Amino acid sequence: MRLLLLSILLFVTVGSPGQAADAKPAKKLSVIRVNVTNQPWDFLRPWGKRPPYSRRAIGAVLPGGKVMVTAEMVSNATFLEFESPEGGVKVPATIDVVDYEANLALLKTDDPEFLKAYAPLELTPARIGDNLAIWQLEATGALLVTPGTLTSIEASRYPISDSPLLIYRLTANLQFRDSSFTMPVVREGKLAGILMRFDNNSKNIELIPTPVIEHFMKDASDGKYDGFPRAGMGFASTRDPMFRRYLGLGAGVTGGVYVTQVLKDSPAAKSGLQEGDTIIAAAGEQVDQDGNYEDPEYGKLAISHHLSTKHFVGETVGITIVRKGETKELSIVLDHRGPEDYVSDPYVIDRAPKFYILGGLVLQELSRQYLKEFGTDWQKRAPDDLIYLDRFQSDIYPDGSRKIIILSRVLPSDATIGYEQLRGLVVTAINGVPLNGLADLPGAIAQAEKGLHKVEFSSDPGTIWLDAAAAEAIGPTLKQGYRIPMLQRLN
Repeated sequence: MRLLLLSILLFVTVGSPGQAADAKPAKKLSVIRVNVTNQPWDFLRPWGKRPPYSRRAIGAVLPGGKVMVTAEMVSNATFLEFESPEGGVKVPATIDVVDYEANLALLKTDDPEFLKAYAPLELTPARIGDNLAIWQLEATGALLVTPGTLTSIEASRYPISDSPLLIYRLTANLQFRDSSFTMPVVREGKLAGILMRFDNNSKNIELIPTPVIEHFMKDASDGKYDGFPRAGMGFASTRDPMFRRYLGLGAGVTGGVYVTQVLKDSPAAKSGLQEGDTIIAAAGEQVDQDGNYEDPEYGKLAISHHLSTKHFVGETVGITIVRKGETKELSIVLDHRGPEDYVSDPYVIDRAPKFYILGGLVLQELSRQYLKEFGTDWQKRAPDDLIYLDRFQSDIYPDGSRKIIILSRVLPSDATIGYEQLRGLVVTAINGVPLNGLADLPGAIAQAEKGLHKVEFSSDPGTIWLDAAAAEAIGPTLKQGYRIPMLQRLN
């Protein structure tokens, strides 16, 4: 298989400028190098950025003069360029479309000649047991092909936003090479997926598969990208026979899942779906007791894959429910939920974090991006209360129309003496004004009484007091001493 792929996809160079005029240059491979400089914001010091770093990847050349990499590759990018496989030829590049939930990005260049030498890759699906090939490039530009076997296909969470989408999993003994942050994976010379995660110990690889890529590209084709739709509901299994009897599911109903949550103002809520309903069919597919349907290509898959990947924002799909023993038909108009619509944003990328410094108290809005600043094991190292709020935000705040304000740290100053050790606390009110977002802070701070700011927390120490005049006067000293360019960013 390896020899066959190499014979089909062998790297050949474009003719040099000195060759005969009637010579026809052969096309290069369908991959190029992509170089990126990234500089993310520092969420522990939200007024500044972390030091820049560089990434190199292998981009898949696609029709229309576009190059595909993962969204992780270009997150918080400050510089992008394409480079020929053998090196030496480089052109500036820009992001055309990016989706951090699907972890995909399309790049382009204003140089119309650069990509003409490369043959665009077509897309192809893959199935369990298929032999795939991971493409890498040697330093010389020669193609390195690593074979692997597709072992499983399922809907699972993606790394940036935890959104469940389809994933291909395969096993391969992948060798490290330069430019290997993103790699295309092919089947019979066509793109089957983009490498997303690799476990060096288990040799397990996760790919963004063709169905997700096709949805992404079709959505982006009209110049208005909407993202992957969500219904906005949660459900639980109905395997327990007694529970099924309680729900009024008759002998003729073999499947169905119990609706445990309907998010406010979500497509599911607008359709009339209620907690306690049982969904037995969605978008023309029967739903089993675990929330799966029978996909004609992949077998049993979560119904969420069908709704989010086979359908688009704005489409209407029908669902069949059982409510108190009665069967009903509802219609859901699918929509996308942006990260800023969550109580705790699942990601904050390509935009600066909001903050407000009050006399040395650094106040921020809780986000998953902030929690991830505690390291790869942030789920163990970040404050337990904040992890809990982030994970169960939909249950704790079902309305969803607010943010959680936290005291992330205290900058020692004359106005914060005795409070230096406070951090990771939820701020509920200032001067008696409840806080539902940083936008509430200026109004709350204006309500100081008897020259004092009263800051209330959801846990110990409960309440602290700041001298209002001292908190305001210390501002220039904080900016100079901690090299802070601004004391607030609310937009």
